[in-house]
Amino acid sequence: MNQKVVLITGCSSGIGLALAVRLAKNEKKRFMVYATMRNLAKREALVEAAGRTLGRTLEINQLDMCDENSIKACMDNLPMSRVDILISNAGMGMIDPIECQTIDEMKTVMDTNFFGLVRLLKEILPGMKKRKSGHIVVISSVMGIQGEGFKQGLTFLITVVFMYTCILLNDIYTASKFAVEGFCESLAVQALRFNLNISLIEPGPVITEFESKVYEEGVKIDLSKADKVTSICCFSYNQHTFKMITKENPPFRHQTNSLYTPMTTLKYADPNGDLPIETFYKMVFEHDKVFSASLSCAGEAVRASLWVKTRMPLKECSAGDLGVFQKTCKAI
Repeated sequence: MNQKVVLITGCSSGIGLALAVRLAKNEKKRFMVYATMRNLAKREALVEAAGRTLGRTLEINQLDMCDENSIKACMDNLPMSRVDILISNAGMGMIDPIECQTIDEMKTVMDTNFFGLVRLLKEILPGMKKRKSGHIVVISSVMGIQGEGFKQGLTFLITVVFMYTCILLNDIYTASKFAVEGFCESLAVQALRFNLNISLIEPGPVITEFESKVYEEGVKIDLSKADKVTSICCFSYNQHTFKMITKENPPFRHQTNSLYTPMTTLKYADPNGDLPIETFYKMVFEHDKVFSASLSCAGEAVRASLWVKTRMPLKECSAGDLGVFQKTCKAI
């Protein structure tokens, strides 16, 4: 079997790092992994995790999805500028009322999450089309299917104890993921013509390092321009992924949180769009404790079960990382 070239973005931590190491350590050496990150100063964790695979089946390159020259330079460093599997994992979030954010800040989210993917594909897609072979795996979100207006995150209380809670006001982040989903849906039709596969990995609301960082920024926001209700609301993925990227006919969509699937299904069950909105409203404002508890239990179960299989330190893999990691492995 010919070794496949895998390009992964956002590998300084979390899902990207775990995927890069998992594929590079494949016993049959099926993959040559090019793990990328915007800031190479943050490469230490990946270097340590990669171990002996570094320089053999794994190389680390700089890539900024918001910089076309950076993407081109990275592609020029690849043998024949070839990519067989692209895993677009890098992204950023935002949690604020829109009246408290500037247009430039909103544009930054769209530029990273949506146009970053577009820039990558402008460089990689022509080669895949020419060879009539390739797989594009995009880490999206269930928020790209149903704009629920919240995202599960960590809230640090005045006490040392922390709990799961709903963080509202992900409108711009949701818009960026809607753009990604619509773009990929349209592109998937064209991709079939060239024998290419596109897979969307859609994480549900779970705790990840990504969300913790977003929350840390969120608690610093100036809510002086927001009304009282809005202000109160503001504060109130290994095994599966591997299977996906090795499947002969991988699915277009793959959600990582089975608890969330019925909710996204509501969007297609009601053409008027009222049912999913009303349901999400009740979940957030009327049954929030039950919803948070169910997600917490499910996340910890996934985390514990994967630790048993991989013995990866729990501090290095959150429940959210593990869930997405599993689904992405299935997609490849």
